[in-house]
Amino acid sequence: MASFTDALGGLDRALDASRAVDAKTDELIRFALSIKGRSEPCVRKHVAGALAAGASETEIGYVFALTMREAAGADDCWTHSMIASLDAGRAAAEDDDLSGCCG
Repeated sequence: MASFTDALGGLDRALDASRAVDAKTDELIRFALSIKGRSEPCVRKHVAGALAAGASETEIGYVFALTMREAAGADDCWTHSMIASLDAGRAAAEDDDLSGCCG
């Protein structure tokens, strides 16, 4: 496992060195991804990181709500797409009216 964790450490260093957004935005993105990944330690780490980088509780709450909305929307859109693709006589899912999907 040491070689695997070393490789992940190298990836982390490369990402930090080439980060194209400010630290607060980076932590908020990581927070959202941690929610989707259902990783409690990562959620805790990135909430703390976002606060340390200057995020407000309002911003963290917004990202939380947005992530929850998009997570539900993603499942809904994926399901619409899969159902549409099962019907060979119908156009592809992108031609369907999915205006209620994905906010």
